[in-house]
Amino acid sequence: MALNFLSVKSVPRLFWSAPKPFTLKPNITSVLFLLGGLFLFGLGDALMVNAGIGVSPWTVLAQGLTIQSGWGLGLATLIISVVVLLLWVPLKQVPGIGTIANVLVISTVLAVAPPLLPTPQSLLWQVVMCVAGVLVTGIGGAIYLIANLGPGPRDGLMTGLQKVTGLPIAHIRSAIEVSVVCLGWLLGGTAGLGTVLFAFGIGPSLAAFMYLADSLFRSS
Repeated sequence: MALNFLSVKSVPRLFWSAPKPFTLKPNITSVLFLLGGLFLFGLGDALMVNAGIGVSPWTVLAQGLTIQSGWGLGLATLIISVVVLLLWVPLKQVPGIGTIANVLVISTVLAVAPPLLPTPQSLLWQVVMCVAGVLVTGIGGAIYLIANLGPGPRDGLMTGLQKVTGLPIAHIRSAIEVSVVCLGWLLGGTAGLGTVLFAFGIGPSLAAFMYLADSLFRSS
C-alpha cells in the first residue's frame, strides 16, 4: 500500500454501499454497516476521552464557544452542528438517515462507553490509548461513509469540500481539523497532545482504511 492511500480522493462504493444516500428504505446490509461504523467512531472518541491527554478538535471548538458565550457544552455542540449543516448548502451535499444516526449513535456510545473503558495513568499508555482512538475512529468513519446513507455534519463538510476542490480526502480532513482546533484554542478551548494526534492523524487514518477496504472488496 506504501503511501498510495494519501492520494484517495473519493469514498469507494463497495458491497455495503447504498445506491443513494437519501432513501427511506435502505437495504439491511447498508444499515448494519452504518451502525457498526458509527459505533466504532463513537468508541474511538471514548478512547480519546479516557486517554486524558486532549480531546478532538471539534470538542475544543465547542469548549471555546462555551467560554465565549456562556452556553453549555451540549448547546455549543448543537449550534456548531447546525452551522456546519448550513455549509452543506453551497457544497450541494445531500443528508440521509446516516446524518441523523451519526448524532444519535455516537452520542449514545460516548455516554455509555467511558465508564467501561480503562483510564491509563502513565503517559505512555495514555498516548497508546489516544493513538488507538484515532485509528478506531478512522476505521469507523471509513465504514459508515462507504455505507453511503448520508455522512454526519462534519464528514459531509469534508466530502463536499473534496468534490469542490478535487484535493485528496486526507488533505481536506486534516486541514479542517487543524483549522477547527486553532479556532477553538483562540476562543479559549483546551487542546493537548491528543488533539494534535487527532488533527493530523484522522485524515490519513480515514484515507488508509478506505483504500484498504477498496482493495479488499472492490471485486464484490
